[in-house]
Amino acid sequence: MGFVHLHVHTEYSLLDGAARIEKVVQKALDLGMTSLAITDHGVMYGVIDFYKACKKAGIKPIIGCEVYIAPNGRSERVPGRDDMNRHLVLLAENEEGYKNLIRIVSHAHLEGFYYKPRADKQLLRENSRGLIALSACLAGEVSEYLLNDQFEMACQSALEYQEIFGKGNFFLEVQDHGLEEQRKVNRGMFKLQERTGIPMIATNDVHYIDRDDAFVQDVLLCIQTGKTLADDTRMSFSSQEFFLKSEKEMAMLFGEHPELLS
Repeated sequence: MGFVHLHVHTEYSLLDGAARIEKVVQKALDLGMTSLAITDHGVMYGVIDFYKACKKAGIKPIIGCEVYIAPNGRSERVPGRDDMNRHLVLLAENEEGYKNLIRIVSHAHLEGFYYKPRADKQLLRENSRGLIALSACLAGEVSEYLLNDQFEMACQSALEYQEIFGKGNFFLEVQDHGLEEQRKVNRGMFKLQERTGIPMIATNDVHYIDRDDAFVQDVLLCIQTGKTLADDTRMSFSSQEFFLKSEKEMAMLFGEHPELLS
């Protein structure tokens, strides 16, 4: 099997994803890919449409979600402390994992909602069977520690997630969208792998389908944050690399480590 995109945001990552489900599935098919994941931010609203679109196209659907993890527990709601969440990618390996993913996302909405639907590690422990976890993007807990030069904390965090999901079910995720912060995190991830033996995986944080769609993503972020395109202080993606890349394009980034792509 060739490279598979396991970190993909569709239009159901509200105002943060410009990849329409049918079009992103068609793009994956055009690129010769046999599988594709859906990992919208905090929600699973798109999974049925995604499943049907993949089946129609003859592509294996991988159902997932990039969940928000509350740093101090999902019941905590202290302003200025509990409004910063960490990301974690969860992928359903089988039917049990799919049901557990539904439980996690449902409880995150019903019990943990504070700005975002938030899960916590207790909820993950109670519903970890059948799930594969990836450490996520720069907003992931492990990445955050590496960015802040807290290597030992990053190591503890990674080992805790491995303990929650089981050996072989947690992966250190590396990405390269041309950001200096990612290069720093990636160097740390390789050191973490050497220290812990936790396997690594390369992803592209897909928010739109083609490079030219970066402008549409920019507009969505403006709507989300109440800003205009003319505002230099607005939140924006600092590169145009968050599109559905081909296997060849991914190999250009991580070709010296083919095991991360396979």
